[in-house]
Amino acid sequence: MTDFVLVHGSFQGGWIWQSTAAKLRASGHRVYTPTLDGCAERKVNLRPGITVTSVAEELAQMLFYEDLRDLVLVGTSSGGLVVQKLASLSRERVARLVFLDALMPQPAESVKDIVERSPDAPPPRLRAPRSPRSRPPPMADPPTRPPPARRGWG
Repeated sequence: MTDFVLVHGSFQGGWIWQSTAAKLRASGHRVYTPTLDGCAERKVNLRPGITVTSVAEELAQMLFYEDLRDLVLVGTSSGGLVVQKLASLSRERVARLVFLDALMPQPAESVKDIVERSPDAPPPRLRAPRSPRSRPPPMADPPTRPPPARRGWG
């Protein structure tokens, strides 16, 4: 069994993954399809200050409180920016990172740079998948686990 977190893009919601999530769950996987702050059913939370980082930080808290490990993060459209940032915030929890028709910035590249990138430009370089036994270094300041009394909530 694998845990999947599927992240939608702009102007969408977790609902875009319904059919994919159903197929993954039918195969025995756990699947999370959060709707990002300010989108779809969470549009009432739309406000200045929502950024890729703020959304990734919110999802990092979800990974922590759900105690998800060795998960597959999938992002589509602008969700690619979110999963890339989330992977950097929660390295010890992510086994694979998948960009599905997603924005994938090169180092120091902005969304504007991606959109204006020449179609003839070479694709971003990808690293080879790491061995399942290798682990990235831990986060500098990992959050502490909730007290035992709170772990059973939910």
